[in-house]
Amino acid sequence: MQKQEIVVSRDWHGRPLTIKNGRLAHQADAAVTVQYGDTVVMATVVEAKEAREDGDFFPLMVDFEERLYAAGIIKGSRWVKREGRPTDEAILSGRMIDRSIRPLFDESSRRDVQVILTVLSVDQTNDYDIVALVAASAALRISGINWRGPIGGIRVGRIDNQLVFNPTYKQREISDLDLIVAGTASKVIMIEAGAQEIPEAAMFEAIMAGQQALAGSIELIEELYQAIGPIEPKKAKTVRLSADELQAQERKQQAQKIAEQWLDEHIEPILFDKIYYTKGQRKLAVEAIKDGLDEYLFSQNFDRSLRQWVIGQTVEVAVEAAVTNNILQSDRRVDGRALDEIRQLSADVSILPRNHGAGLFSRGETQVMSIVTLGAPSDEQSLEGLEGVSTKSYMHHYNFAPYCTGEAKPIRTAGRREVGHGALAEKALVPVLPSKADFPYTIRVVSETLSSNGSSSMGSTCASSLSLMDAGVPIKRPVAGLAMGLASNQDMSQWKVLTDIQDLEDGQGGMDFKITGTTEGITAIQLDTKTDGLTKEIIQTTIEQSRRGRLQILEVMNQAISEPRAELSPYAPKIVSFFIDVDKIREVIGAGGKVINEIIAACEVTIDIEQNGQVMVCGSNQEKLNQAVKWVQDIARKLEVGEKFTGKVVRLLDFGAFVELLPNRDGMVHASELAPFYVGKPADMLHDGDTVTVKIKAIDDQGRVNLTMKDLSDNQAIWERYKAKGLPTERPTGFPGPRHFSSRSGDNSSRPHLG
Repeated sequence: MQKQEIVVSRDWHGRPLTIKNGRLAHQADAAVTVQYGDTVVMATVVEAKEAREDGDFFPLMVDFEERLYAAGIIKGSRWVKREGRPTDEAILSGRMIDRSIRPLFDESSRRDVQVILTVLSVDQTNDYDIVALVAASAALRISGINWRGPIGGIRVGRIDNQLVFNPTYKQREISDLDLIVAGTASKVIMIEAGAQEIPEAAMFEAIMAGQQALAGSIELIEELYQAIGPIEPKKAKTVRLSADELQAQERKQQAQKIAEQWLDEHIEPILFDKIYYTKGQRKLAVEAIKDGLDEYLFSQNFDRSLRQWVIGQTVEVAVEAAVTNNILQSDRRVDGRALDEIRQLSADVSILPRNHGAGLFSRGETQVMSIVTLGAPSDEQSLEGLEGVSTKSYMHHYNFAPYCTGEAKPIRTAGRREVGHGALAEKALVPVLPSKADFPYTIRVVSETLSSNGSSSMGSTCASSLSLMDAGVPIKRPVAGLAMGLASNQDMSQWKVLTDIQDLEDGQGGMDFKITGTTEGITAIQLDTKTDGLTKEIIQTTIEQSRRGRLQILEVMNQAISEPRAELSPYAPKIVSFFIDVDKIREVIGAGGKVINEIIAACEVTIDIEQNGQVMVCGSNQEKLNQAVKWVQDIARKLEVGEKFTGKVVRLLDFGAFVELLPNRDGMVHASELAPFYVGKPADMLHDGDTVTVKIKAIDDQGRVNLTMKDLSDNQAIWERYKAKGLPTERPTGFPGPRHFSSRSGDNSSRPHLG
């Protein structure tokens, strides 16, 4: 039966925001469509009826589905027309929404919750990621699921130092900030930002302005909730227990209570009576707690399976609570550091013999090696998605092998985490990269996580900055980043910000606030939190404290390499970039690409030509590269009357000779211009392949070139050879005179390129 459709709408920063419910996807627990401009996203929510029996985490799935029909696109592949693996953009949008909504769920729940966002329509003006975030929040709000929302989300740009909310695609092209803020009416839950070295104070202002500006989306979601009427909370399926099962449940509760009492007495002395400097030492300390608890429960006559269940339910929670409490009460961290202290740092470059550039960065037990590969402009990546077809000349890929955490398990293709970490490091470095005009190379950076214990994504940012400078990429300034953490109690009345978090410090009541930047300002932010949101004071303290840490890291990096190398690696391809007249592009390419393909084949290079006339010639052999550059420049050269050239005769006719001035550029010497005396036939004086010196006498309005050999002493030997034949040098009596061929004859055009 068709449900009644409910529609709520309001103006939101200059465009209508509309939420609809009741028309689509009736079997989902909740379904809405959200429209902003002509961009439409459908969100559906379903919660499983039964809990997982073997789970030890809250099973939330956020799937972001791009549909090419939304943009009126059929997939470009000739053989595959169906949407396949999610694009990186879809993966990143899904991760962003997951990070925004996850903190407000009941973490103790073991019932699967799946949120699916399907992009139905895009208008190429309003980005669908913000629309999808609002849609996810609206669907969860009316689903009856135990979720402490709603939340809102907004994008913030900055143009001429003025903040712009939900900027269009065109506005984002001229904005020096791309910031997404998600949160409640009073707190910030998620931040995703890329920026052109924005000062800390300006970034903080933008975040707070965004948090206020997103309120309109929350108000509209609440309006939908009220319009629908009372919504019954979803309840788990009733499970009837037998007498034995009830007894077993009581036994579990008893064991858990006993375990918690034992942990209250023993966890502090084990964790904090000594300093654990390494991850391995801290792991052993936690294992000692588990072993001690297991031994005690054994003495209390609990069987092995129950002991394992209790240990899994209590120890990690108790350890996190103890770590947080010691930070809040005593400013004491398990590894002995001060709250604003960074672990030991080291940086190095040129660690591999033949790569184009390499950097190694270590912070504590986190170690990342980044390697740069430089390629021709044609090596750039082609992208196809809802935003159309585009290219990408800087790529950052992040790898996380099992050995970096001391594990042995199968290696899979890059997952959401790897894509997300690579994208964050890429976003951090893009603002300092040179323009294509200044450095036309395609750049690929691969970050190999060699050891992981606390923010390997920030380690990859630092290592990649080192590797780019080692490769000679003229970046504006080095970039560093680090992860900031938080210790807080349940009601957030007590909190302290931590610099450079690791393993045990990323628990409940915490955050992972990653900030990258240069000495001049911030280039990227990514915030996740395990709280109900961060206050203004926490965000401000974090941003200020992170700058001090970032400057300390940059000092260490500068000791390894302080500026980009003046020269590229001898193993990197060479690129010569220059500009030609746009009117000459067609001549360089030639009919069907014949000219440019001949140059590429003969000189073993690649050639890329932009519409603005920029030519980029790339090759590994310097001599052949120079040859190709001269070849192109000669073709594109503008000829001037009076210029002299030495070239070969390429064609003889009864009335004149064609001489090659430049590659694929010929001119004609009329018979009357071959010598300072009479010449009967051009073939009597010249042969194909002869080298002659000519001067441009005239260029007609169609670009055809008339030449002369007169008065050019370099041709003296040719003239003497003609005279030696005894041929007449005076015009015969009664001869009607020279027959002149104008440029309109068609015989004076440049000869076709023969390839």
